[in-house]
Amino acid sequence: MADAHQKNHDYHIIDPSPWPILASLGAFIMAIGGVCYMRYLSGGSFKLAGAELANPWLFYIGFALVLYVMYGWWADTVKEAHEGAHTRVVSLHLRYGMIMFIASEVMFFVAWFWAYFDASLYPNEAIQASRLLYTGGTWPPKGIEVLDPWHLPIYNTVILLLSGTTVTWAHHALLHNDRKGLIQGLVLTVLLGILFSSVQAYEYAHAPFAFKNSIYGATFFMATGFHGFHVLVGTIFLLVCLLRALRGDFTPKQHFGFEAAAWYWHFVDVVWLFLFFCIYVWGGWGAPLAAG
Repeated sequence: MADAHQKNHDYHIIDPSPWPILASLGAFIMAIGGVCYMRYLSGGSFKLAGAELANPWLFYIGFALVLYVMYGWWADTVKEAHEGAHTRVVSLHLRYGMIMFIASEVMFFVAWFWAYFDASLYPNEAIQASRLLYTGGTWPPKGIEVLDPWHLPIYNTVILLLSGTTVTWAHHALLHNDRKGLIQGLVLTVLLGILFSSVQAYEYAHAPFAFKNSIYGATFFMATGFHGFHVLVGTIFLLVCLLRALRGDFTPKQHFGFEAAAWYWHFVDVVWLFLFFCIYVWGGWGAPLAAG
């Protein structure tokens, strides 16, 4: 009776899923564990019902549960796609979900850009006495040597723009049922993502300023570092798509998993362009460049 009912509408009702409640539980445990972990690192204590929780294990338990939910939920989603459960309405809602996720990521980066522009445009703000102390009333702050934007940063810009081209090539190859082109484009994109992360790691290791004791370093590393994390996530996302493509997944008409990865990667590209021009070029204008 239930099967007959499902065929009469254009959406799919899955069996009661354990993943939403497990995801909520894992996120809650990880959040509480994060507080406990920070208390542990600072030498403090955190007690609940008389039990000492200031240790890192609660955070790792929550993190492991979140990873398990991510794998299980996405595996079920892929399985449903193979079973034909992703009807037009379900596919549309998956797209809406990805669009809203990327929109939330945009607002996440707006926060870091806001912090950066607030500090750089108003370095001598009267009501921010500590800011004037640390910046000397100028931006970049006095004594700060900045990274040369026309060295490693422009190199990484070319890498990301090229990776946007290769992922678009892979997408068009898939639309034309060219599996060889799809795989080649994904391989190149993943390699370029790894190269970007490697160059950024090298850049961080040789940066002439640190995260702490510098408002320039704090805003720089928060903005570019979180972008680097998103590049890592996007690279893993595309690597999973590559593995699925190698096993024969995706068709010209049904490939939302890959499409979502491509959307995310283009979002990462656009954010980097803003970071490059606003932080590396404009934000370091007139400051002495670091040697090398």
